[in-house]
Amino acid sequence: MAKNSSMEDRCDCAVIHGNIVKKVKKQMPGEELLFCLADLFKVFGDSTRVRIISALLLSEMCVCDIASLLGMSKSAISHQLRELRHTRLVKNRRDGKVVYYSLDDGHIESIFTQGLAHVKEG
Repeated sequence: MAKNSSMEDRCDCAVIHGNIVKKVKKQMPGEELLFCLADLFKVFGDSTRVRIISALLLSEMCVCDIASLLGMSKSAISHQLRELRHTRLVKNRRDGKVVYYSLDDGHIESIFTQGLAHVKEG
Protein backbone atom coordinates (compact mmCIF):
# COMPACT_ATOMS: atom_id res chain seq x y z
CA MET A 1 0.00 0.00 0.00
CA ALA A 2 1.44 3.40 -1.04
CA LYS A 3 2.05 5.97 1.67
CA ASN A 4 0.24 9.27 1.60
CA SER A 5 2.75 11.82 0.25
CA SER A 6 1.87 14.34 2.98
CA MET A 7 2.76 11.69 5.57
CA GLU A 8 6.13 11.04 3.91
CA ASP A 9 7.15 14.68 4.29
CA ARG A 10 6.24 14.91 7.96
CA CYS A 11 8.64 14.05 10.77
CA ASP A 12 6.88 12.69 13.83
CA CYS A 13 9.93 12.45 16.08
CA ALA A 14 10.38 14.79 19.04
CA VAL A 15 14.11 14.22 19.43
CA ILE A 16 16.57 17.03 18.69
CA HIS A 17 19.86 15.65 17.43
CA GLY A 18 22.06 18.15 19.26
CA ASN A 19 25.36 17.00 17.78
CA ILE A 20 24.04 17.51 14.23
CA VAL A 21 22.50 20.90 15.07
CA LYS A 22 25.73 22.09 16.71
CA LYS A 23 27.88 20.91 13.79
CA VAL A 24 25.64 22.53 11.16
CA LYS A 25 25.32 25.78 13.14
CA LYS A 26 29.12 26.15 13.18
CA GLN A 27 29.37 25.61 9.41
CA MET A 28 26.46 27.74 8.22
CA PRO A 29 27.20 31.20 6.82
CA GLY A 30 26.14 34.16 8.96
CA GLU A 31 22.65 35.67 8.76
CA GLU A 32 23.79 38.82 6.93
CA LEU A 33 25.55 36.79 4.26
CA LEU A 34 22.48 34.57 3.81
CA PHE A 35 20.25 37.66 3.45
CA CYS A 36 22.60 38.96 0.73
CA LEU A 37 22.43 35.59 -1.01
CA ALA A 38 18.63 35.63 -0.84
CA ASP A 39 18.65 39.12 -2.43
CA LEU A 40 20.90 37.82 -5.20
CA PHE A 41 18.50 34.98 -5.95
CA LYS A 42 15.54 37.41 -5.94
CA VAL A 43 17.16 39.13 -8.93
CA PHE A 44 16.94 35.83 -10.81
CA GLY A 45 13.22 35.75 -9.98
CA ASP A 46 12.39 38.13 -12.83
CA SER A 47 12.18 36.63 -16.33
CA THR A 48 13.27 39.87 -18.03
CA ARG A 49 16.45 40.02 -15.97
CA VAL A 50 17.12 36.34 -16.68
CA ARG A 51 16.66 37.00 -20.42
CA ILE A 52 19.10 39.93 -20.21
CA ILE A 53 21.67 37.76 -18.41
CA SER A 54 21.19 35.06 -21.05
CA ALA A 55 21.90 37.58 -23.81
CA LEU A 56 24.93 39.03 -22.03
CA LEU A 57 26.35 35.54 -21.65
CA LEU A 58 26.73 35.57 -25.42
CA SER A 59 27.84 39.14 -26.08
CA GLU A 60 28.42 42.56 -24.62
CA MET A 61 25.45 44.73 -25.66
CA CYS A 62 24.07 48.25 -25.38
CA VAL A 63 20.57 49.10 -24.13
CA CYS A 64 19.28 49.58 -27.69
CA ASP A 65 20.54 46.13 -28.72
CA ILE A 66 18.99 44.44 -25.68
CA ALA A 67 15.69 46.29 -26.16
CA SER A 68 15.55 45.22 -29.80
CA LEU A 69 16.45 41.62 -28.98
CA LEU A 70 13.81 41.30 -26.25
CA GLY A 71 11.15 43.43 -27.95
CA MET A 72 10.98 45.88 -25.06
CA SER A 73 11.42 49.62 -24.53
CA LYS A 74 14.84 51.09 -23.77
CA SER A 75 13.36 52.49 -20.55
CA ALA A 76 12.24 49.05 -19.35
CA ILE A 77 15.64 47.54 -20.16
CA SER A 78 17.47 50.41 -18.44
CA HIS A 79 15.39 49.84 -15.32
CA GLN A 80 16.30 46.14 -15.25
CA LEU A 81 19.98 46.88 -15.94
CA ARG A 82 20.01 49.21 -12.91
CA GLU A 83 18.79 46.31 -10.77
CA LEU A 84 21.43 44.02 -12.24
CA ARG A 85 24.19 46.61 -11.66
CA HIS A 86 22.98 47.17 -8.10
CA THR A 87 23.51 43.48 -7.32
CA ARG A 88 26.82 43.45 -9.19
CA LEU A 89 25.65 40.98 -11.82
CA VAL A 90 26.26 43.40 -14.68
CA LYS A 91 28.91 46.02 -15.33
CA ASN A 92 29.12 48.71 -17.99
CA ARG A 93 31.68 50.59 -20.03
CA ARG A 94 31.34 53.71 -22.10
CA ASP A 95 32.60 53.98 -25.68
CA GLY A 96 31.82 57.51 -26.84
CA LYS A 97 28.06 57.95 -26.53
CA VAL A 98 27.35 54.23 -26.28
CA VAL A 99 27.29 52.34 -22.97
CA TYR A 100 27.93 48.62 -23.29
CA TYR A 101 26.83 46.09 -20.69
CA SER A 102 28.41 42.75 -19.83
CA LEU A 103 28.33 40.25 -17.00
CA ASP A 104 30.32 41.40 -14.00
CA ASP A 105 32.36 38.22 -13.60
CA GLY A 106 32.49 34.49 -14.24
CA HIS A 107 30.39 33.68 -11.18
CA ILE A 108 27.25 34.96 -12.92
CA GLU A 109 27.76 32.62 -15.85
CA SER A 110 28.29 29.74 -13.44
CA ILE A 111 25.13 30.54 -11.43
CA PHE A 112 23.10 30.89 -14.63
CA THR A 113 24.37 27.73 -16.30
CA GLN A 114 24.00 25.67 -13.11
CA GLY A 115 20.41 26.89 -12.72
CA LEU A 116 19.65 26.17 -16.36
CA ALA A 117 21.11 22.66 -16.06
CA HIS A 118 18.95 22.04 -13.00
CA VAL A 119 15.80 23.19 -14.79
CA LYS A 120 16.60 21.02 -17.83
CA GLU A 121 16.88 17.94 -15.58
CA GLY A 122 13.31 18.35 -14.35
